[in-house]
Amino acid sequence: MKKLLIISLFILVYQNTTAQNFTRRDSLHGGLRFERNCFDVQRYDLNIKIDPDEKSIVGYNDITFKVVEPTKKIQLDLFDNMKVDSIVWNTTKLTYKRDYDAVFVSFPNELAKNTTEKVRFYYSGNPKIAKNAPWDGGFVFKKDSNGKPFIAVAVQGTGASLWYPVKDSQTDEPDHGASIKVAVPNGLMNVSNGRFIKKEAVGEAYTRWDWEVKNPINNYTITVNIADYIHIHDEIENLDLDYYVLRENKDKAIAHFDADVKPMMACFQEKFGQYPFWEDGYKLVETPYLGMEHQSAVAYGNKYKKGYLGMDLSGTGEGMNFDFIIIHETGHEWFGNSVTSKDIADMWIHEGFTTYSETVFIECQKGYDAAMRYINGQSKNVQNDKPIIGQFGVNNEGSSDMYYKGALLLNTIRHVVNDDSKWWSILLKYSNTFKKKIIDTQTVIDFFNKETGLDLTAVFHQYLKYTTIPRLEIKKHKKSFQYRWVTEVPNFTMPIDVVIGVIGDKKVRLNATNEWQKATTLVKDTKDIKVLTNHFFITTNL
Repeated sequence: MKKLLIISLFILVYQNTTAQNFTRRDSLHGGLRFERNCFDVQRYDLNIKIDPDEKSIVGYNDITFKVVEPTKKIQLDLFDNMKVDSIVWNTTKLTYKRDYDAVFVSFPNELAKNTTEKVRFYYSGNPKIAKNAPWDGGFVFKKDSNGKPFIAVAVQGTGASLWYPVKDSQTDEPDHGASIKVAVPNGLMNVSNGRFIKKEAVGEAYTRWDWEVKNPINNYTITVNIADYIHIHDEIENLDLDYYVLRENKDKAIAHFDADVKPMMACFQEKFGQYPFWEDGYKLVETPYLGMEHQSAVAYGNKYKKGYLGMDLSGTGEGMNFDFIIIHETGHEWFGNSVTSKDIADMWIHEGFTTYSETVFIECQKGYDAAMRYINGQSKNVQNDKPIIGQFGVNNEGSSDMYYKGALLLNTIRHVVNDDSKWWSILLKYSNTFKKKIIDTQTVIDFFNKETGLDLTAVFHQYLKYTTIPRLEIKKHKKSFQYRWVTEVPNFTMPIDVVIGVIGDKKVRLNATNEWQKATTLVKDTKDIKVLTNHFFITTNL
């Protein structure tokens, strides 16, 4: 959700006008060289202590992996400001070489294909502190109103290796989940992903809180949340709903969460399928920053307000009917956490579908017309500054338009399909087909082409790879009119609906291409033609 928050408040002129220069650090983080592809992570077991006063971490991560190709070297990742204390394999201390944030670990013997291995990666240090989380990655060390520590972390885009050793790539999630064990000073609680297992004294001053994740999990969503929390439990249809909030906010949290969470969960499960991390439960965890889609432990910091910190990002009033952070970040449980992009260059797969889930929720609650008002209100936030798809292999996201423009692309395809029953069936099948899978844009295009029975390739490419949206040109021709698309993508074809007002507001579907075509409907003047731009995200000369 990181960039969505930025573009909703101001335009990043510098970022949008400055050419991107990629470095070796970028390619080490985003690339897929042999040392990354030769192994498949099976599980993470993180065991650390966090000192709020020193703002430090010390501990280890047990990384269990399957050898995909014989190798004597693998790449793990840990930000270079953090110290590698040692890396141990079968009681043998391994040698390693650091290259920026990459840690190339060498084994004394070649690891055989299909064997399962485990290294224990000991580390320590002071992790990067975010200047303005979640817009930049890092830890947040704050205090609650009673002066007690209030700590959390958000690292989307920046990378999970900011605070723990990991294979820092979206291409590989631990197949058999993870455990997160975090020791914090007595009187505080740590809340992480998955199910709470137990708490245990560590010396006289610390308590360790143990959490277990059953499902594969994207490394950037593994999290810690430390505070004097109160636990609130609820459920819907046997799905556990757990809320961890500051002690002072207990009463307001109960009423506020109840208003949105159950209707949202009912809506999303109807439209997108069963909550994908049922075994791990669903949690909202209060954080000292606005929010983040941490799997099964959604970060919440919207201060118990409707809208986005009390504002409606759509400008329509519809956005004030729900808590934006609850709806958007929970939408990521399906799109981002369950259906995950291989490379962050394809992050529109996370953000476009999740932004669209806001509109889906409004339609569940208030109907189609309210949903259309909301999503079309979002169009004013589209910048058309650069392509939605970023550069691959260098840890580079595309334009912030991946949010609103991505959602409006889906709304456009819905109306191209022109059959709501079919549309909802396709969306549900998409979510279920790629549940807990890692995919790319071509996979999305192939799926929608097959399920709609249409070739939408040019449509996806125009919206995702170019800064302009399709322009429909209409001109008078004798007693009727002519029409065509103007696009960068050649051989562009997309049907479009118009209303001819002079003959009783008759809706007409035009199967427009890049070539001028003649309509069969009579019109006296092009002023009598209304293009349904609330159904299709396009421009027109009318």
